[in-house]
Amino acid sequence: MSSLPLLPIVDAALRGMLLAGLLLLAGVLLRDRPRLAAARAGVLMCAGLCVQVIGSTPLLEAQLPRAWQVPLVAVAVGNAVLFWVFVQALFDDEFRWRPLHAVAWGAVAVLAGVNCSLGPAAAGPVALLLAGLQRAVPLVFAVLAALAAWAHWRDDLVEGRRALRGFIAIAGTAYTLGMLAVRLGSPRGRPSELAASIDVALLLVMVAVVAWRLLRLTGTELFPSAPAHASALADPPGHGQHAPGPLSPGLPRPGLPMSGLPLPGLALPGLPLPDQPGLDLAEPDAPALPPPDLAEARLAAALQRLMADERAYRAEALTVASLAARLAVPEYRLRRLINQRLGHRNFNAYVNGFRLSEARGALANPALRELPVLSIALEAGFQSIGPFNRAFKSATGLTPSEFRKENIADS
Repeated sequence: MSSLPLLPIVDAALRGMLLAGLLLLAGVLLRDRPRLAAARAGVLMCAGLCVQVIGSTPLLEAQLPRAWQVPLVAVAVGNAVLFWVFVQALFDDEFRWRPLHAVAWGAVAVLAGVNCSLGPAAAGPVALLLAGLQRAVPLVFAVLAALAAWAHWRDDLVEGRRALRGFIAIAGTAYTLGMLAVRLGSPRGRPSELAASIDVALLLVMVAVVAWRLLRLTGTELFPSAPAHASALADPPGHGQHAPGPLSPGLPRPGLPMSGLPLPGLALPGLPLPDQPGLDLAEPDAPALPPPDLAEARLAAALQRLMADERAYRAEALTVASLAARLAVPEYRLRRLINQRLGHRNFNAYVNGFRLSEARGALANPALRELPVLSIALEAGFQSIGPFNRAFKSATGLTPSEFRKENIADS
């Protein structure tokens, strides 16, 4: 009695485990965060990978009629676009679905479907061009995904998400480029049974690591606890007063309470407050913060003085590293304080809160009604008018000119 070949059995087992992992990850995302863009992108990518895992089975690739392979190949190649979208959504708290994402996926899927219909033996300049474009798709979107993962890496204050960025950028790009090289070096672009099994094994490892990290990170670490609303950001707590300066003479300056040091677990006066993960009753998975120590309280007070009193936010190209250097502390301590104690997930958003607070104070000051908006933006620390206008509109729902008109009219 002849024994069954070992490789097909191993391949089937690997594919079964990978499908189970993808379905588990999709189910968890749908259960916990069904409305978040990152969760939806993750579910779509899991679904696309399930189709890819099934369609790339060597037996199906060898025996399935070409007409039936067309949609499977289209979805599999389109996964490169979904990976890029997923990375953007996962690491950008302000990510929004755009028509560009659907257009990119549709164009890639149509391209792959047409190439599959023509077959690997198709000749002619048009067929060669289409084949070349399809081969470039994984490379292009792997690079885009890596750039999205590395973008603003230093400004990300969530330590667990920073580590996940690096893994996805390196492992995802390496896997894509590696399997592209395998297919280019295989006859008719179809990898051998061994190469197909290695492909599934590598993908299984990647999905397992990402799933473990996603499930291990609490929701408030990986995802924002709730989408930001313009009405909630128009006048955030602690911003009833604005830092004075050349643009806002006479306005009261926020400072530390006379009774002593602020408690790091609570809001610091004058600091912009986003969603507070530690205080979000709708987040049962939010970890309890350890009790603050004296060193952390002193660091919080020093940060408060540096930002609110000395207006360090006005510095050009302010970074976590430069701010930590001024405070004489390691970067990780400053990131941890701003993220875990003050509730901010992104350093730029934290700094822009101060800048927008000063700008709002200046725009609402009747004595400065003739001062150009650009001057106000530059004085507050913005480097150009474009980012200032976008940040201001996102935070208040109004353009700076509209905000000035409404507030001065009411004064």
